[in-house]
Amino acid sequence: MRNAITSSAALRKWTLGEFITLVGLIIGAIIILYPLFWMVVSSMKSYDEIYHDVWGLPSTWLVHNYAEAWSKGISSYFFNSVIVTVITVIAVLLFASMAAFALAKYRSRFIDYALIFIMAGMMINPQVAMIPLFGILTSLELMNTRWALILPYIAFRLPISILLLRAYFLSIPRELEESAIIDGCSEFGIYSKIYLPIARPILITTVVLTSFFAWNEFLFATVFIDSNSLKTIPSGLMNFRDALRTDWGVLLAGMVISSLPMIALLLVLQKHLVRGLSEGSVKG
Repeated sequence: MRNAITSSAALRKWTLGEFITLVGLIIGAIIILYPLFWMVVSSMKSYDEIYHDVWGLPSTWLVHNYAEAWSKGISSYFFNSVIVTVITVIAVLLFASMAAFALAKYRSRFIDYALIFIMAGMMINPQVAMIPLFGILTSLELMNTRWALILPYIAFRLPISILLLRAYFLSIPRELEESAIIDGCSEFGIYSKIYLPIARPILITTVVLTSFFAWNEFLFATVFIDSNSLKTIPSGLMNFRDALRTDWGVLLAGMVISSLPMIALLLVLQKHLVRGLSEGSVKG
């Protein structure tokens, strides 16, 4: 009896606005999750079932589509994407955190100019820079190498990463830094032993945002890389589709494989992602 009263009281607390919000969130979740569900289910269908029973479940779950997709090229694209993404993330974390530390710690006219320069970098559209980048990479003989992707990825992710980290670093109490100086801590010690451990949420946020950019970027990966052995997941899947032509089950299996790392990363780090963005935006 008490449980019934409690549940009815809880139901009466719902307002019309909250109910509409809940319905909207449920609809949004269905819109986002159902295509993923359909992709996973269809990746284990045969060719005929995909075309003649689009919305149904497979009569036989063809798990071997994943093994076939892996052996037909996804493994190479996956490996290249991992290399490019990991190097990009490490470089962005290193350079952005050091730059943000200097911009948050010191005050001068040069620092103000540097901030303006960094914010201007955020306004550059990667597509607009395609032709100049192509000429620069060609003159440096970096075309058709992994560095042709890594260096532009680092350049385009540094501005936003520096500003996010600087906003968080500004919230760190100066007393901690002054105590460290009294104890004889060097500038690098303050950076590595005080700022970086405290800024862990925003560092994880930077990892997630940079990883998603580097893993899913398509235009540079298509234009700057010609060799099939060096292609990353986005551009590689395009060739994968052309090669397989009508083998859509295997193609969808390759798409599922390519999306799993970023989904796993987001699920594992989602709490840190929200915390880093919220604290950085409020305290900065």
